[in-house]
Amino acid sequence: MRYGFLLHYEGLSVTTAAADIPVSGTTSTARASSTFIALRVPNFRIYLSAHAIASTGTWMQNIALEWLVLELSGSPAAVGIAMACQFLPMLLLGMYGGMIADRYPKRAVLMVTQTLNGILSGVLAVMTITGHVRVEHVYLFALAAGLVFVVDNPTRQVFVNEVVPDRYVRNAIALNAAVFQTSRLVGPAVAGVMIATVGSGWAFAANAASYVAPIVGLLLIRSADLIRTPPVERAPGQLRSALRYVAERPHVAWTIVLVGVVGTFGLKFPVVLTAMADETFAGGAQLYGLFNVVLAVGSVAGALIAGGRTRTRLRTIVLAGAAFGVAQFAAALAPGLGVFLAALVAMGVVNLAFQAMANSSVQSWVDGDVRGRVMSLYMLAFVGGTPLGGPVVGWITDAFGARVGMAFCGLVPLLAAVGVAAVLARHSRAERAAEPALA
Repeated sequence: MRYGFLLHYEGLSVTTAAADIPVSGTTSTARASSTFIALRVPNFRIYLSAHAIASTGTWMQNIALEWLVLELSGSPAAVGIAMACQFLPMLLLGMYGGMIADRYPKRAVLMVTQTLNGILSGVLAVMTITGHVRVEHVYLFALAAGLVFVVDNPTRQVFVNEVVPDRYVRNAIALNAAVFQTSRLVGPAVAGVMIATVGSGWAFAANAASYVAPIVGLLLIRSADLIRTPPVERAPGQLRSALRYVAERPHVAWTIVLVGVVGTFGLKFPVVLTAMADETFAGGAQLYGLFNVVLAVGSVAGALIAGGRTRTRLRTIVLAGAAFGVAQFAAALAPGLGVFLAALVAMGVVNLAFQAMANSSVQSWVDGDVRGRVMSLYMLAFVGGTPLGGPVVGWITDAFGARVGMAFCGLVPLLAAVGVAAVLARHSRAERAAEPALA
């Protein structure tokens, strides 16, 4: 249930479930355009409450982990290695996790993954508190957590289709994103206090305890109200068939490509924001923290805006991707701190709107029996490029300065969005030209 998104593509619509489930005291005629419509579903209220607690713990652990590696090694490069260890399993094994999500009951899979995450965090907490932890142990922990993430993430992505009716899926995913970004305002602050007062180990312990929430939440969810997707039978070539499935649906493929570009180059905020705080505006850790708070506020707004939409077309997703590039490029050129903060708010809004619309659209465009594998491919594109994008953005920032690094992070997604738009326009013209001949 940790983060860390029914729509229509032109004239093409895809349903993810035919059944409805009871909503507390209301009828199914409630307007789907409501920003909080998914909260009418009792199971989703349980799911989201657990997600809020778990996400806060995740942010606490992320901050504590980076600080612990820096303390143990004295090297920023070691922090990068720990991050690489966490993402490497997704890069190598990503689609296998989606296959597990398609084959097995999703709630049972999530029970296992959440339990494993809690155990891993608990072990790291004990080793840190007792003074036995070394940087090599943190690398192993990051690698093990990455392996769990391979299975957990695609399963969580598609489980929402079983928790809410198909007409609420997009709204539910957007609310999940909003909660995750809101916890971003709380988790790092709490982690900072704990690190300064009792040490990183207790932040890991708090995160381990936070896993009780999603486990209990999964147990409290009413099975009778779930809209279950039949498990896929084991068969040879299921990964290749999922790739062919995506390739035969250009709207899905191009969305995943654009998400991959944004994830690889556009979302390298830790690299560029630290440099902007230190070099450009001559601030320190407090200014960097302010940047993250402002970005998170914009992100919450963007997720809620996306959650209030009832329809999303591919052209809207492409436009949002281009707007994110423009906003980040504008931030790089900001003449003063006030303008830069305003640009960060805009970045947060369009970034989360783009992510929420892209995620929910891909889920609604594909059939339920392949959704887990498609979403694992989606996440592979989204985070799998981190080992490439991080060093490239870091090198550009070191060599040419923070503003150039940030401009690069905006320019690449903008060019990718323009390229996708050009391909779609050419395809549309070709279809219109063929219509008289077909008639």
